[in-house]
Amino acid sequence: MKNMKLKLGYIGVILLVIALGISSRVFSDKLPLFISSHAGDALWGSMVYLGFRVLLNKHKLRLSLVLGLLFSYAIECSQLYQGEWINGVRSTVLGGLILGKGFLWIDLIRYFTGIGMAFALDYFILNSTKTDIDRSPRKQKE
Repeated sequence: MKNMKLKLGYIGVILLVIALGISSRVFSDKLPLFISSHAGDALWGSMVYLGFRVLLNKHKLRLSLVLGLLFSYAIECSQLYQGEWINGVRSTVLGGLILGKGFLWIDLIRYFTGIGMAFALDYFILNSTKTDIDRSPRKQKE
């Protein structure tokens, strides 16, 4: 039951991150230039990390961190390939959101930032919600 609550929590946060990411694109003209330029990709990286947490929530957070970075970097590097078939996929709304359009070095930094921030928040939240019993060493037999 606890595992399902955790998965549902991650899914809820993913939906929030998706809404924020799309909003950062839709309302980019109303946001400060720094935010409108960088937030979408950082949020995309956060979403990837959270997706791995849904799948791997019984594993250490670091695994989702590493897999999130590898996945994000692989998607970005795949943009160096501009074959006709994959550009056809990229020309769709969903394909463009998932695969992107063209390689940019700065996107690697944006993904790193988003994944790192999601990891740090996840670590902080999970460790702050543990009970005192969870943190205390095992009681010794008297």
